[in-house]
Amino acid sequence: MDRISELEQELAECRRKADRYRLLAEQSTDMISRNAATPDWTYIDVSPAVERILGYRVDEIIGMSGYALFHPDDADNLKKRADSVRYSRGMYTNTYRYRHKNGHYIWLETTSRTIRDEDGKPLEVICVSRDITERELAQQSTRRLARVVEAASDMILFCNHRTHQLTYINESAYRTLGWEQENPVVLYLDQLFPKQILQEMIEPALQHAALHGVWYGSIPLLPPGSLERVAELREIIAHRSRNGNRQVEYYSIIGRDITLQRKAEEQSKRQQLEMAHMSRVLSVGEMATELAHEINQPLAAILNYCNGTQRRIEEGKIREVSEVAQAMELISRQAHRSAEIIKRIRRFVRRTDYQRILFPINETCEEVIRFLHQEASDYHIKFKFRFEGNLMVEADRVQIEQVLLNLVRNAIEAYDKQQGRERQVIIQTKQQDQHLQVSVIDKACGISEERLQGLFEPFMTTKANGLGMGLSISRTIIEQHGGQLWAESDPTSGTRFHFKLPLKSGE
Repeated sequence: MDRISELEQELAECRRKADRYRLLAEQSTDMISRNAATPDWTYIDVSPAVERILGYRVDEIIGMSGYALFHPDDADNLKKRADSVRYSRGMYTNTYRYRHKNGHYIWLETTSRTIRDEDGKPLEVICVSRDITERELAQQSTRRLARVVEAASDMILFCNHRTHQLTYINESAYRTLGWEQENPVVLYLDQLFPKQILQEMIEPALQHAALHGVWYGSIPLLPPGSLERVAELREIIAHRSRNGNRQVEYYSIIGRDITLQRKAEEQSKRQQLEMAHMSRVLSVGEMATELAHEINQPLAAILNYCNGTQRRIEEGKIREVSEVAQAMELISRQAHRSAEIIKRIRRFVRRTDYQRILFPINETCEEVIRFLHQEASDYHIKFKFRFEGNLMVEADRVQIEQVLLNLVRNAIEAYDKQQGRERQVIIQTKQQDQHLQVSVIDKACGISEERLQGLFEPFMTTKANGLGMGLSISRTIIEQHGGQLWAESDPTSGTRFHFKLPLKSGE
């Protein structure tokens, strides 16, 4: 009887343990199931969590094929030993898609063990499954983001907040910096920038990002391994820790390889300089008759002075060398005038690189008017100057002269076939805030609204022999100097061309 009592007590204890285990299984948020060790994995038993995870009641899923609910692409993961399957100490952990009762697929992570008899024959499979859909989708997003970062054309680097060590460099950054991605080395931020730039630009940018979360700007980056490439740092993002102190953990540094952009800009600048030079040559060609006449005047005067002096010597009217001094002075003056005209022409048409210098704008306006003296005389033009102060501008003087020449010539030619009006061209300079404004004004019949709209378009011209590039090139020149060029016109007051440039005041 004592032995029977002991067995009953042991049996009762086993039942209590079984009840506790069942209680644990029923209260678990993970789905615990027993599946038949057959190809269709029929459900034998399952915990109540199945309803929350798969939408089935316990009595609905028992007897169903577990294999039939697998996503077709994931059904044979275990057989194929796919990358999603891990094995350790007799247990398999598989990550896969499984069909919910509503028809959509969720992600499950299942750890399973096969129960075998004494002969090793499979009896059933015990599985513990949990819904990892949210985690898997987040990981997928992270993987997609990582692929985007790695494939991005921009340079992307992660930088430690304290040590400034570069903990990640994407492929574009390796390529731009001239380093080998296959042989990574420990790199630091100070290896990318000279000490002065690091102290004066990089460190303040990092501090700004740490304070405000992000910094935008442009800092030149000198790739140490590639002398032919040009890059610049564009953005810094500060990433903070998720604990209470919210300290910056690391920075994302975004840069861009601008080698092709810089080469394109240089090529464009060369083409624009060439176009500007061609426009100046064409302008001189259009003024050839007037310029020839202007040069011919001092040459004719020199010839007259020489002939007159020689004749007086032959007639005996000049006996002393001192009497020739006045004629020599007049000849010298006319020769100097001819030389100045030729000098202006040569300076205007020569091919030059962009040269930014400080010069007085009023003096430059007068120089252009002297250059157009003969053409203005042919049109009976009177010039009027309204100059303000001693205004200095920092720009390419030859190009600004070219703009002025185009505008003044347009003003002169506006009086072609114009009758009954005073032929006056006004040149005006004035200061407006931190800009210099130059205006060229005529009192002719104006420009129609339709023509005014396309006035600065290339090849827009009303001249029989014009190319229509003068105003287009002029606007390009002014905009390259950080300014604006525009026109106003009406039949009553004529046409007014204005351009503005950043101003530097002279004494």
